[in-house]
Amino acid sequence: MNIVYKERKIVSRLLAVVLSALLTVPLLSSCGGGSRSANVPPPVDDTAGRTVSDRQTEAKKGLGTGQKVALLAGAAALYYMYNQHKNASQDGAQGKYYLSKNGRVYYRDAEHRAHWVTPPSEGIRVPESQAQQYRQFQGYNGSSTGRDLTGITSSAAPAL
Repeated sequence: MNIVYKERKIVSRLLAVVLSALLTVPLLSSCGGGSRSANVPPPVDDTAGRTVSDRQTEAKKGLGTGQKVALLAGAAALYYMYNQHKNASQDGAQGKYYLSKNGRVYYRDAEHRAHWVTPPSEGIRVPESQAQQYRQFQGYNGSSTGRDLTGITSSAAPAL
């Protein structure tokens, strides 16, 4: 009887040690942030990264003679720019854009650094038919009221 008791005691202690070790694995693996985030540099805020000629070309694109236009600035312009670039295949300023959790738009360069996108201060002229979907956002035809981009999510956006 004494031998059975000692065997059960050894087995239960061994089981306790194994279970304790298994319970510490998730705790230890969550520390350190993972390898991907360690390889991705912090975001870059280069608001003057686009040239005036890029902005003018974008503003004129799609406009015909006698066509009604709307001016998109602020959040409306930013969301318009995001929608124009969200399905692009390449990286960089002319490539794919992402929405961050904080309501900002960014793109990733060749080194996977995030660059914040800033809409042009003079706004973007867009055909009125295309601009209607941005009516609710701040900056639509000079409006200072409306919503910003917080709360709009993109399932394809990588972690920032």
